[in-house]
Amino acid sequence: MRKALRLRRLSRPRDDRYLFVPLDHSVSDGPVVSRDRWHDLIRSVVVGGADALIVHKGRVRTIDPLLLGGCALVVHLSAGTAHAADTNAKVLVGEVEEALRLGADAVSVHVNIGSDTEERQLADFGVIANACDAWNVPLIAMVYPRGPRIADPKDPVLLAHVVNIAVDLGADIVKTNLALPVPRMAEVIASCPIPVLVAGGPATGGSVVDHARDAMATGCAGLAVGRRVFTSPSPKSLVAELASVIHVDHHADLVHAVAGVVS
Repeated sequence: MRKALRLRRLSRPRDDRYLFVPLDHSVSDGPVVSRDRWHDLIRSVVVGGADALIVHKGRVRTIDPLLLGGCALVVHLSAGTAHAADTNAKVLVGEVEEALRLGADAVSVHVNIGSDTEERQLADFGVIANACDAWNVPLIAMVYPRGPRIADPKDPVLLAHVVNIAVDLGADIVKTNLALPVPRMAEVIASCPIPVLVAGGPATGGSVVDHARDAMATGCAGLAVGRRVFTSPSPKSLVAELASVIHVDHHADLVHAVAGVVS
């Protein structure tokens, strides 16, 4: 029951669709924004209508708790940096109990299937899944085909395998790549009994809103968009556009309610 309640909090309109904004890039790549812009970024993301923020444990302490009244908090437990000998390697840097003490609604882990350290990452996944089960905490698995053994990271057959690894190891929600050609993402969704979210795409390229529409049309349960949000000239407007695509029937009411909470 407690896990079910926490899962419901991850979808603000309770429609089982999700818009997550990961801001964990400060570990892998460096600061997402300057210190004096951080509060405004968080407020923009919340007011825009994001369902959850994803950050590392130390960064939680920099977020005004009042901004999280309607927006869920996910603590990311995996880390690696762009300076590592193997940039596809991920290690655990936190525990479920820590995340709960910080007020998290869920935790997330990152696994790169096909990487040189896949074995270690899968073992870490298993450890966190067991702890989530013990504490009734939802687990979001960010699982990608990524590494020297992967020829096509957007191959739908491979992505179906990847998302079902997340299912079998105990995830409640899985995030991965959008398949190409896009219509074949429907095959990935059909193979998977838990909600599938797709990443927001690269820092450059086409419209992330069009990307969202394409993903939702295949049956995806939502998006996790980070870099495209925090590099946007108007994060609030972009998040609002994305939320309107994901929460088609609920977005207007959601924005009105959120504005009242954080005003």
